[in-house]
Amino acid sequence: MPDIPDGVHRSIRWRSLAVPPLLLSLVLTGCGTQPSAGPEPAPHATAPLSVPSSAPDPATQAAALVAKLSDEDLVGQVLMPYAYGASATDVSAGSKAGNQELAGVDTPAQMVEKYRLGGVILVGFSADDPTGKNQPTTNVDNPAQVRALTTGLQDAQARLAAGAAPMLIGTDQEYGVVTRIRNGVSTLPGAMAFGAAGDVGVTEKAWAVAGGELAAMGVNVDFAPVADVLGGPGGLVIGSRSYGDDPKAVAEQVAAAVRGLQTHGVAAALKHFPGHGHTTADSHDTLPVLTQDRKALDAGDLPPFRAGIESGAQLVMSGHLDVRAIDPGVPATFSKKVLTDLLRGELKFEGVVVSDALNMEPAMAWPAGEAAVRALNAGNDLLLMPPDLPAARDGLLAALRDGSLSRERLTEAVTRVLTLRFTLARAEAPPMSTVGATSGAEPLADLARRSVTVLRGGCDGAAVAGPVTVTVAGDRAAAKKTLEDALRAAGVEVAASGGRTTVHLVGYGDGAADLSPGAQVTVAMDLPYVLASASSPTLLATYSPAPAQLTALAAVLAGKAKPEGTSPVEVDGLSRTTC
Repeated sequence: MPDIPDGVHRSIRWRSLAVPPLLLSLVLTGCGTQPSAGPEPAPHATAPLSVPSSAPDPATQAAALVAKLSDEDLVGQVLMPYAYGASATDVSAGSKAGNQELAGVDTPAQMVEKYRLGGVILVGFSADDPTGKNQPTTNVDNPAQVRALTTGLQDAQARLAAGAAPMLIGTDQEYGVVTRIRNGVSTLPGAMAFGAAGDVGVTEKAWAVAGGELAAMGVNVDFAPVADVLGGPGGLVIGSRSYGDDPKAVAEQVAAAVRGLQTHGVAAALKHFPGHGHTTADSHDTLPVLTQDRKALDAGDLPPFRAGIESGAQLVMSGHLDVRAIDPGVPATFSKKVLTDLLRGELKFEGVVVSDALNMEPAMAWPAGEAAVRALNAGNDLLLMPPDLPAARDGLLAALRDGSLSRERLTEAVTRVLTLRFTLARAEAPPMSTVGATSGAEPLADLARRSVTVLRGGCDGAAVAGPVTVTVAGDRAAAKKTLEDALRAAGVEVAASGGRTTVHLVGYGDGAADLSPGAQVTVAMDLPYVLASASSPTLLATYSPAPAQLTALAAVLAGKAKPEGTSPVEVDGLSRTTC
């Protein structure tokens, strides 16, 4: 989903990306050395297990199970809400109150059982401290906690009528500015860094690391990769979550990310169909309009979705987007022309269609029950984050009984969801000892070396050459420290202030007002568009403040590595690389 950064609390009505600098700085915290994943949890009887290849076909298993389910069980399979708490069964007073408000239950496990859920999404916000300032417990505090939570959720669903298959447990682990699990895991940069490196082999390897870690923690659905192609002013909405502005290059990157992520049985979800990269509005707050004609949509937005589907992506997320060339005035999430005719009919997608969050503003045009029915009738199979879970459940049941939701459409959706669940059950998850292990460092270091880009300045020799002292400036404390340490390790003298050479870091949300006119080097750690306003003689981009990216940057600045990246987006007045 188009998303606000981690560390910023999201209420039921989502907030926009225009947040204060103090909260924006929280996006980049926690990027240093991560703690270990902790001891291996004891084996659990109801955790997802590997299934022998001789087991029945997942679609056959799903169809047989669907035939036995009650209406209440069927409806539960298409709902994927969030719940508060770091544990499935033992939560804080604040989480208990939050869950009561969401669903009339105390714990995540009770929510699964009461609503007979087919899936749950893990989120990075908390009911304990809405400001997000006191680091309250969330669903995603650390790997061992996530593993215990997912095991507890699977325990709860195993007692249900549809418990023969592990439930879907998803999260938004895009990496970059949208990363739910930050502590103790390998830190990938955002998508744009992969686009700058332009090496699909490295992309696939890095995403295989990510998929293995998610699988080890019990997360079997990742709402990634972002398949949106940036274009014009719309680039600021999705930003560095996109691989770039070239449809062919983005398609190659998306396909590689899907292949890597799904190596260990974690389902990839392409988003935001049919493409959010050319919009100038954020779909959390309003209904963005896609003004492209059908020819431009086919050439400029759909290629990454086609490529992801061809690579076997198991989910596609529908976007809250007004696609004027196909169904004017109707959000794609609620458009049969977009989801059934285009996605199913023309693109031949046979997997699970999941809605973008139904608590976003464009989906709130209808009461929760009606929105759920409309979304399912349009072609969604899984309804993400309904704003009123009881109302969504009751609305679906009422529609099933009065005929406004056909049993055929509901059972079709449930069969797809259960087929995916049985399919994912066949994968054997790596052990928890792999989470955050050094084995994941090599593809990330390779990616970093290939992605650092010079948009102005020379490529040969050190940007901070000679016996000079360097000062790292900017408002990102964690990133500054990481770069300072890396520069020292590369043999560069660093001073807290007053250095002869100033390297100024700018990051997520920064604009021209955040630049330093006196800096000899300016580095964009997110979108490189801001560099168009920078006066520094040397301009570089890392596209991310991830440790591996900043370590590679230090090597480039010290003249120990050559910057190999090419900007995946056009920046006014600058070349995509001077190298």
